[in-house]
Amino acid sequence: MHSTLKKSLLTLTCAINASLVVSLSLSLSSNMPSSHNTANIISSRAQFLRAATVFTAASSTFVTASDPACAAEEITGAGVTSSSSSSSSSSSSLDNPRYLESTVQMKYGTGPDGNPRTRGLLVRRFTGDSTPFTFPVRPVSLVKEWPENKPPFRKEDFLRADQQDDGSFYAIPRFVYHIDEAAVSSLTQYYRNNIPAGSDILDICSSWVSHYPLEFPKVMKRMSATGMNFFELKANDQLTDFVAKDLNIDYKLPYDDESFDVVTCVVSIDYLINPIEVLSEVRRVLRPGGKVIISQSNRCFPSKAIAMWLKMNDRQHLELINAYFQYAGGFVEPRKAFDITAQGPDSYYDPMFIVEAVKA
Repeated sequence: MHSTLKKSLLTLTCAINASLVVSLSLSLSSNMPSSHNTANIISSRAQFLRAATVFTAASSTFVTASDPACAAEEITGAGVTSSSSSSSSSSSSLDNPRYLESTVQMKYGTGPDGNPRTRGLLVRRFTGDSTPFTFPVRPVSLVKEWPENKPPFRKEDFLRADQQDDGSFYAIPRFVYHIDEAAVSSLTQYYRNNIPAGSDILDICSSWVSHYPLEFPKVMKRMSATGMNFFELKANDQLTDFVAKDLNIDYKLPYDDESFDVVTCVVSIDYLINPIEVLSEVRRVLRPGGKVIISQSNRCFPSKAIAMWLKMNDRQHLELINAYFQYAGGFVEPRKAFDITAQGPDSYYDPMFIVEAVKA
């Protein structure tokens, strides 16, 4: 995809969001409506090709290439939806609806020169259940050997095309998904199978959804989050508490030592300019034996992803995340990586990968 088209897509996304959600205050309707729309709505979306870049396992260096699938954000289901009369089910045995809908009420124009108005925005959440997908978990070997002591990265590796304050970029809440339903569902099922009940969970770089299973608020002790946008975090009804915080300005996490059993981070580590320091903080707030689940796809805001990420393919991204854990220190070796990309009736779904590390 050419850079001009990338910028156009991103500009269009921001413009549509801005027209909907320029707000000074936000209030939510009571959790979820009493009756949920469980119709199987299939959102039309573009088909992205994965980069055909070869990774040489025996090599000590990367074969780098630009990944064309790392595209500007797409608004899920924007104006093009169709009903499906066929019933579908996922590998989950839970009788949950496929989608949940709720209304976010927004006020804008409340300034001295404004015309105060309130507008409701209907948002649809993927539950990860009752879908036509299956969710294989395929181990991926992490084979690259990194220097033992000093990270081999340069300052320019962490530069971004848009070096401006992230607060401005994320000021307008985006009640959209950045990966498709299949990828969301595969992550939800992975969480269900790999996070034990009674855990204290922290979701960093969070938003209006954390992709956790529906039952998590009832079976977990605590579900905390940090993220860029206050309004998105307020709309996340699974959280027990949250702090709006830019980890690229201050990577210190606002939590006591050994406060959590699990830390998650969804398709966001590519935006961090101090990822090693952030993971050092993650290690600090984890209890011994606690684990980090970093999930990653091939979708991103190209202007905000770090330079070296954009030069790598999916396989190399996993090796890079493993390096971050190595240099953060205090995590058990070897780390584990998985390809959890969903399978289903269509020929393509957004890929989903996991790198999991356990605190020593």
